[in-house]
Amino acid sequence: WGTLKVEKYYLNKYETYEALKEAIDTYIWFYHNERYQERLNGLSPLEYRAQAA
Repeated sequence: WGTLKVEKYYLNKYETYEALKEAIDTYIWFYHNERYQERLNGLSPLEYRAQAA
């Protein structure tokens, strides 16, 4: 949760709970599908799992 809080929550102000929830849902999707991670050899978590299978 640390990365999500730093990259989304602390850097933005949300007017409603719904806006915060939408931002979190969008970020989680992005994190798993598009955000490349050095520790996974430059792959997203989804790409890494597909490669391991």
